[in-house]
Amino acid sequence: MQKDIHALEDFLNRKMDEFYQPSFIENDPICVPHQFKRKQDIEIAGFFAAIFSWGNRKTIIQKAKELMQLMDNAPFQFIRDHRERDLKKLTGFKHRTFNTTDLLYFISFLKFHYKRHESLEAAFLKYDFGVQRSVRNSQDRIPEAGSQVEAGLSGFYHYFFSLDDTPLRTHKHIASPEKNSTCKRLNMFLRWMVRKDEKNIDFGIWQQISPSQLICPVDLHVARVARRFGMVTRKQTDWQTAVDLTGQLRRFDEKDPVKYDFALFGLGALEHF
Repeated sequence: MQKDIHALEDFLNRKMDEFYQPSFIENDPICVPHQFKRKQDIEIAGFFAAIFSWGNRKTIIQKAKELMQLMDNAPFQFIRDHRERDLKKLTGFKHRTFNTTDLLYFISFLKFHYKRHESLEAAFLKYDFGVQRSVRNSQDRIPEAGSQVEAGLSGFYHYFFSLDDTPLRTHKHIASPEKNSTCKRLNMFLRWMVRKDEKNIDFGIWQQISPSQLICPVDLHVARVARRFGMVTRKQTDWQTAVDLTGQLRRFDEKDPVKYDFALFGLGALEHF
């Protein structure tokens, strides 16, 4: 069994090196925030690109870039300074089930948040999702891996929908562990903002969340590959599946387990493994 684990680790490391190249950026939604230099622009562009990330990647990129153009390719300035008349040009924007109603609420929330905070990172830190703390349970053991992330994502969901007159239909566009979702898109967004290494694919512009805390983004491609390798045994593809898979990946790299997302996604979506 130990030999099999080492063989799997070696294989995933090779595939990660193969897929984790600067050329990855061009055809992935992460190319949208890579158009920007300002921290807040990266956050906003990345957030929308991640939220749009279901379906065909080419269409996702196209729609996210279209939205950035509607915001004059200065999303932070648009969010912060827009007036009611500026919102008219957004009327009719649509990506799959995400429509103008959803977009206008997203903009309202982001304006509300950035009036009070310098970074979108703060929105994920309201419920103990941040720097590893020394808080321990009654048995004096560190809390289960994933619990801080779970609290942070659940807290973000409630904070995001804390404004008055929240459209009920918009709730479906923000996932939460409380709803047993894998939270694939939010976990991917967190990976983009938190991870940092020499290839500069992920941005690493957030400092209060550690890469070791992240949960692997799990979609059908990643889940299929993980099950084939025996890294996931659950029949459901849900929040616990994402936590379980990340626990397996921590055996290979406890400081940066979600780097293997590149290998698993590449094998599943690009090589149809």
